[in-house]
Amino acid sequence: MAETRITLEQVRHVARLARLQLSSSEEESLRGDMDEMLAYVDKLNELDTTDVPPTAQVGEAGTPMREDDVTNAPVAEEMLANAPSRERNYFKVPKIIE
Repeated sequence: MAETRITLEQVRHVARLARLQLSSSEEESLRGDMDEMLAYVDKLNELDTTDVPPTAQVGEAGTPMREDDVTNAPVAEEMLANAPSRERNYFKVPKIIE
């Protein structure tokens, strides 16, 4: 097995920041997972990226927009058809604030 780069203290620190309570076996498992992640990052760092321009965004820029058209206009009678209680064109609910 490769050398461990993450200490249990570091795992506990991360767990504390994330407000997680981990058992000792979970801490050990998480330490192994974090070691694997760092090993993967090291493997990525071996790639030659000198001719690759920096990229701020890997996907298509912007958010696709659509027209904001109402396609299902509310009809009071249809909306209130299954209401357990109603008053005129409104849902009637129990009073919860005195």
